[in-house]
Amino acid sequence: MGKILVADDDLSIRKLMKAYLQQEGFSVVEAENGQEAMDLLTNVQIDLVVLDIMMPVVDGWEFIQDMKKTHDIPVIMVTAVGEVSQRLKGFQLGTDDYLVKPFDPMELVARVKALLKRYRIEHNDFVQVGDITVDRKTFELKVNGKGSIVPPKEFELLFKLASHPGHIFTRVQLIEQIWGLDYEGDIRTVDVHIKRLRERLENLCAKSVTITTMRNLGYRLEVEA
Repeated sequence: MGKILVADDDLSIRKLMKAYLQQEGFSVVEAENGQEAMDLLTNVQIDLVVLDIMMPVVDGWEFIQDMKKTHDIPVIMVTAVGEVSQRLKGFQLGTDDYLVKPFDPMELVARVKALLKRYRIEHNDFVQVGDITVDRKTFELKVNGKGSIVPPKEFELLFKLASHPGHIFTRVQLIEQIWGLDYEGDIRTVDVHIKRLRERLENLCAKSVTITTMRNLGYRLEVEA
């Protein structure tokens, strides 16, 4: 099912997470600090990282910054710190999801499965979520068979959000991932493109998909059950 790297300086928490993940069929390797985690990442094929923030030697923040330079791997941040500012910092550095201690181990398992699924979807050229389909080859958005060609940047923004339903992206993340690190324009261009995408979805009568503004965090695409 995949190999998970669990990085946490608390041995009992590592063993707990490992036991539940292995029970679901995952292979698990452990690290007690960020340096050990980076060494494992260099020598072992890892599919997802479960990461504590407050660790000795190299903490979680530094690990994420270094890891994202060379690896496109999903990260779940596990921390005792639950303030919005800390979550926002994690998202800005590239964290994909988070859990606040204490947590239910089965919730961790569910989040690992969901995040791996989203990452695998993103590497496809075609995404279907709710009543919309998005085709990267044709830059086309369809809702129940009714289609619209979407301009490139607007399309990439939609494809990113649709590939990770429920995931919050900050404006900075979206700018860096779609417009590029050398972009020097107004960061609010994201808001303009989001507005246009909402209008397209409304014009095509999308019923089950909405792009939601997460106050003080960013945007996410939500799908009604």
